[in-house]
Amino acid sequence: VLIDIDGKHEWRDCIDVPGVHLPRGYYFGTSSVTGDLSDNHDIISLKLYQLTVERTPEEEKRDREVFLPVVDNLKLPGMEAPLEPMSGLALFLVVFFSLVALVFAIVIGIIVYNKWQEQSRKHFY
Repeated sequence: VLIDIDGKHEWRDCIDVPGVHLPRGYYFGTSSVTGDLSDNHDIISLKLYQLTVERTPEEEKRDREVFLPVVDNLKLPGMEAPLEPMSGLALFLVVFFSLVALVFAIVIGIIVYNKWQEQSRKHFY
């Protein structure tokens, strides 16, 4: 992607990402939204060119099989390796301490309930 900020036809590099494979039949979309900032940007024009490049039959076959946009050697968000399952000991400790906390909460609840009942009794003496 090249940019010409001053409109003098002096283009300079803005973004250079090698290994981009785009599927055929898609559209380019742009946005100049920067939020509520004082330096709003305007997109005045886009010039898109199709470059003619000599390709090997393998490259041509690979480009026809591209269905999703792909960038070589780029990790996408959400594509991390799945988390390893917990070991037996870790699972046991989680369950054990959860049960201990549950029993502790029940005992505290019973004590608080008994204290509340004692205070709510009417005393006639």
